[in-house]
Amino acid sequence: MNKWVIDPDHSIAAFSIRHMMIANIHGLFSNLTGALEFDPADMSTLKAEAEIDVSTLWTGIKKRDQHLLSPDFFDADKYPGMAFRSTKSEPAGGSRLKLSGELTIHGVTRPVTFDVEYSGPVKAPMGGETSFGFTAKTSVIREDFGVNWNVPMENGGIMGGHEVQITLEVECDLV
Repeated sequence: MNKWVIDPDHSIAAFSIRHMMIANIHGLFSNLTGALEFDPADMSTLKAEAEIDVSTLWTGIKKRDQHLLSPDFFDADKYPGMAFRSTKSEPAGGSRLKLSGELTIHGVTRPVTFDVEYSGPVKAPMGGETSFGFTAKTSVIREDFGVNWNVPMENGGIMGGHEVQITLEVECDLV
């Protein structure tokens, strides 16, 4: 098994959620760090740990970012980070895996499974490092993590959707 470090300069965590039940709002966190351990000849050996600095949230609208970082949502002062720790990896055909583990958001930890697609290895032309790429996707119900703020809409809908799509785009380098 080899150890790989997440390259924070080439990795992000992104999310999308329905707004007013009519459009998706997207956001990202630019400080994704962590490590992976796996044997490139047997990707089912993948173990992963990742952390996200909540303060790096960006949706493109400063006022919205401030609200999302407030106690109504992420409560970044109280919960400055989110984390994922894998517990199981299973092949899913070709360059795909199912990666299960524990996701912590807003101080609440729940089991999740990411659908993962990987690429690599490649040698980086500038530094000669061996790198892999991973795209991991899952969806969660935000209230399961204690993120409950909402406003009822006149048509019976709600301001913020329940389901959140999460995507991690990761490049990692051999340590």
